[in-house]
Amino acid sequence: MSDQKIPVTSLVAENIVTQKNEKAHDSSLKKKGSQNRRKSRELVMKAVYRGMLNQSELSQVFKDMKDDPDYNKADEAYFKQLLESVTVHLSAIDAQLVHFTDRTIAELSPIEHAILRIAGCELMYDLSIPYRVVINEGVELAKIFGGIDGHKYINGVLDKFAASVRTHEVQAIRTQ
Repeated sequence: MSDQKIPVTSLVAENIVTQKNEKAHDSSLKKKGSQNRRKSRELVMKAVYRGMLNQSELSQVFKDMKDDPDYNKADEAYFKQLLESVTVHLSAIDAQLVHFTDRTIAELSPIEHAILRIAGCELMYDLSIPYRVVINEGVELAKIFGGIDGHKYINGVLDKFAASVRTHEVQAIRTQ
């Protein structure tokens, strides 16, 4: 079979392998790709957090993140696209987010706020990632970087957020 070019339709630039190698390496590629996206989200969370505290320029944040020891483990294209998307859509994400929190945006911990911005961006602007994956990734980031029970808060807010911005997807899963 000839190799086909697959259009990239999401924030993620997927690893593309030939069909004859795909079956042999499928499970290892999925695990590696998932880990690369998780590392990318960690870096974006650090960058968004830093930007919130320091009001850094996006170009400087990109340069600084390259010095992070996890940068080489991350999917660079996904990191750049996600960070840029979060930055571009910051106001729209926060405008939606405020409806699902029990406090003002200013009262959120900066780590939780950064995680909610990233997950909110994926929920709103990257429909190729299932909402449950977005929520799970946000919860995992909160477990690593957030406060003791921060992951529970993140889970609750993202569940409401997803139900609002991905109504049909959430209803389809919940009615199964």
